[in-house]
Amino acid sequence: MDIKVAIYEDNDALRESLTYLIKGSGLLRFAGAYPDCRAILKNCESEMPDVVLMDIELPYISGIEATRLVKDKYPGVDVMMLTVMDDRDKIFDALRAGATGYLLKKASAIQIIEAVTELADGGSPMSSEIARKVLEFFTAPGSKIKNDYSLSAREVDVLKRLVMGDSYKMIANHCCISIGTVCGHINSIYRKLAVNSKSEAVVKAIKERLV
Repeated sequence: MDIKVAIYEDNDALRESLTYLIKGSGLLRFAGAYPDCRAILKNCESEMPDVVLMDIELPYISGIEATRLVKDKYPGVDVMMLTVMDDRDKIFDALRAGATGYLLKKASAIQIIEAVTELADGGSPMSSEIARKVLEFFTAPGSKIKNDYSLSAREVDVLKRLVMGDSYKMIANHCCISIGTVCGHINSIYRKLAVNSKSEAVVKAIKERLV
């Protein structure tokens, strides 16, 4: 495993702690730690991280705007928000910007390492509080709107699990189907929604309330 991780955090003590965590994990490779995002595109070009740990409230450029910049130019870089904010609007703004993970800063060191490896493995890790807010939004009465994508009931279920951050393996276990079948459903979802990636599918599901 060789997952390069970059850190964007303006709190000096926390940035230093995260640096030690990444360097000492034995599983991840350190790709830089920065107090703001003014040079984030240049940093990505030179270091090419696999995963970016991103705070939301940063000086000069917000973490959400920086996420949008990174995903526009380097769509293969995964961004995981690591923040104290559990405000629903901030959560969805971050997901719309292209973030594929969302952890609260009170997460333990083990949870952060596990989330980074899950993210690099195709999952969308979220703190339980965040996942609950996402689920409550989609299960609230009247939250769904009509869609014309002809998604089957199984495809809607799979899409909902993607929005909740489940990996392909977790979806397979939840639906009692093989990972190959999961991939087939996901390919069909991509085709029907006219998207090319999981993050695009999740953003479209959130924006149009498809699940």
